[in-house]
Amino acid sequence: MGMGVAGSYLMARLKNSEHEVVGYERNTEDRHDSICAWGTIKPVLTNFCKKVGRDFDDFLIHDGKTMHVKMNDNTKFDIGLHGLCTYDKLALIKDFIKDCKVVYGESPKLEYLEKEYDMIVDCTGFHRVYLPKLEKDFFLPTYEYKVEYENKLPYDDFYIEPFPGMSGYFWYFPLGKKWAHIGAGDYMKNHIKATDEFLKKHGGKVIATKGRPIRLATPGNCKPFYKGKVVGVGESIGTVYALLGEGIIPSMQCVEIFLDNMNDLAAYEKAVMEHYKVYDKVFKFVRKKIHKEFNIIKSISDVISIYRYMKKNEDRFGMEIKMADLMKVAKA
Repeated sequence: MGMGVAGSYLMARLKNSEHEVVGYERNTEDRHDSICAWGTIKPVLTNFCKKVGRDFDDFLIHDGKTMHVKMNDNTKFDIGLHGLCTYDKLALIKDFIKDCKVVYGESPKLEYLEKEYDMIVDCTGFHRVYLPKLEKDFFLPTYEYKVEYENKLPYDDFYIEPFPGMSGYFWYFPLGKKWAHIGAGDYMKNHIKATDEFLKKHGGKVIATKGRPIRLATPGNCKPFYKGKVVGVGESIGTVYALLGEGIIPSMQCVEIFLDNMNDLAAYEKAVMEHYKVYDKVFKFVRKKIHKEFNIIKSISDVISIYRYMKKNEDRFGMEIKMADLMKVAKA
């Protein structure tokens, strides 16, 4: 249910299995879209694509070298990139499901699905349509433009501006020679203002507008993962890395965990909790910053844990991880 990042990849992975698989997408085929920026990590997506016979280079748009960062106190610094890129996210999603059975323009009632199918996989992302609603959710509203520039791009590479108190950030993601995604997510709801101010300053023609909430609540805060015939995969169970607002790779990793454990949902829940346990520390760190409850002395062990995790997984994050940079963000 839901042909986004997780749903489309799961369809491709199951296509040649012993299972009969049907995908549902609530939008019509001509309106099927992928909301939110198209940034990911090239080596990781390359490996995922190989598992379903795709070449990620066919979808690559911009291979990043440097991320320019501007803090709210006007401090500026650059982060070296080693894999962070933009890609045609929607084209890859459509390619994943091009040979699969997908029903467009429908979002069937749970009662119907329970009669028709042995298992219902909820990949509806933030909406979590078929799983019980969360008692305590935590999310950011986001807003984004795809912009076309006639002359020179505002920046030659990735650019971000974290908001005060780490309540979110503004982003600029290049999409080739003439285009970029500009947008923001902000708990304090200044995301539209920041995006419009950048557009006014740098110009450009808006050719698409997108907006959606993104869940930052982690899997530990998104139970139940399954109920009855329904099991959640991806953002529906909180697979977003809160520090970056990044959900593409975590959601695809969740697909792999599901495939390994789809016949034992208790084992699936345990494996998800183990894989994403560091996300809880990251989420706690971000939430404390947003609510102005953060104390660097009291939270130094969590900051060190986050740094060590990201440093150990530099290839996964596609960027140079430095404690000095993390401290700049922590002190913002």
